[in-house]
This record gives sequence, C-alpha cells and structure tokens, in this order.
Amino acid sequence: MSRIYKAFENKKAFIAFLTAGDPDYETSLKNFRAVLEAGADLVEVGIPFSDPIAEGPVIQEADIRALSSGMTTDKVFELVKELRKDYDTPIVFMTYANPVYHYGTEKFFEKASEAGADGIIIPDCPFEERHEFDETAAKYGMDFISMIAPTSEDRIKMIAFQAKGFIYVVSSLGVTGVRSEIKTDLGTILGLIKEATDTPAAIGFGISTPEQAGKMSQLADGVIVGSAMVKIVAEYGTDAPEKLAEFVKGIKAAI
Repeated sequence: MSRIYKAFENKKAFIAFLTAGDPDYETSLKNFRAVLEAGADLVEVGIPFSDPIAEGPVIQEADIRALSSGMTTDKVFELVKELRKDYDTPIVFMTYANPVYHYGTEKFFEKASEAGADGIIIPDCPFEERHEFDETAAKYGMDFISMIAPTSEDRIKMIAFQAKGFIYVVSSLGVTGVRSEIKTDLGTILGLIKEATDTPAAIGFGISTPEQAGKMSQLADGVIVGSAMVKIVAEYGTDAPEKLAEFVKGIKAAI
C-alpha cells in the first residue's frame, strides 16, 4: 500500500495540482513547498508536456512556461526528490502516455519511485489499456490512479472495483479549467463508486473556490484543484508562494 491513504485518513482530502517548473525550477520548488506547508493533503505534480489534451488554456500555458524555462522529466524527478527531504505528504504525477513511452516505461517508473512518487495519473490512457502502466507502476510501489468521467456510465463500477490509491472523478465534460457551475449528477456517480469499492474518490475539473470545494467535499472523499492554483502562479510570478498558501488554507477551511 502506498502513502496515498494518508491523504484521506479521518478527513476530507485537499489535493493540489501545480505544473512542475512553472515559471522556472526554483520558483516552482518554492510554490510546492508553500502548498505543502499550508496543509495540502496530497500533491499532484504535473509533468510539462507540449500536447496536454485534457488541459484547458491555463495549464497549457503553464506547460509552455515550464518547457521554455528548460524543465525536463529528469528535473521533475529532482524537484520531487528535493520535496521528499522535508515532506512525506503523498505525491502523484500527472502526465500523458507519450512522455512515459518516450522516456521508457520501465525507466520512468523506476526513476519516479526513486524520487518518492506514490502514484501516477495518465488521463489519455483508457481504462482497458492501462495494463502496461498499471503493472509497471505496481512493480515499483506506485498506484496507477483511475479516472471516472460523466461518460463512464456502465463502466463506473468496473473501474471503481479495480481502482488503486484514489479515484479521480471528473466533474464535467471537456478540459480542465475554472467553472462557475458544475451541473453533473455527481451524487449518482459517487453512489455507484461507493457500492463497488472502499477506495476514496476525489472530485476534480472546475473546482476553483472554497464554496465549490465545500459542496463537492460533501459528496466525495476529497477535492482536486488545479487551474485556479496555476492561475495564481501566472498572475503573481515570484510572489506566488504566499498567495498559494492563502488559497490552500481557504480551501482547507471550507472542506
């Protein structure tokens, strides 16, 4: 069992996403430290990629900033190693199939495990095609995190039953980004998940305010916030760590 269970132990979990290397390595490291110090229960580390198909403009632009500053997959691993010197909070990577294949699947998971990662999310890997990633991740003590979307329908229980770590419940159709309203019938989706598994489920895509986080935490075991945090990085640059800490504390209080 990975460390991921700690995020949900006796509480609702706040899962924070940031793109590694945005806007540069040193600032990014400070941003992750600020988020962890402020109480994030689990951190998603986005590996910058030129074609992040699940991401909206905010995270796409963060990927471009990170890549332009010279961020690489190896530097992402170094960043996580640095964080692991001071924190044992669960960390998962968010990336795509192409960067893992390009790096070499076996080598990727070996390095990711050595860095201290607990799991991985690959949004463009269909559930039915997860085996290569899932089995290699397990070999190195990492959880392959399953995603359930509003379109999963008849497959919800099947995906949930085999899930590891936590289940990423996609709140809305489309790409990541701030949304003023979430209209998906998440209660029904979460009900089906709970019938199939005890694995915790967290809702992501579109959550950007403490009010939204509070509502979603009544349904799920945790909430995931990404674009709203990446917007803070884009807006405040080197002053982002303090603003991110304030944001995290606000969300934590709401859930």
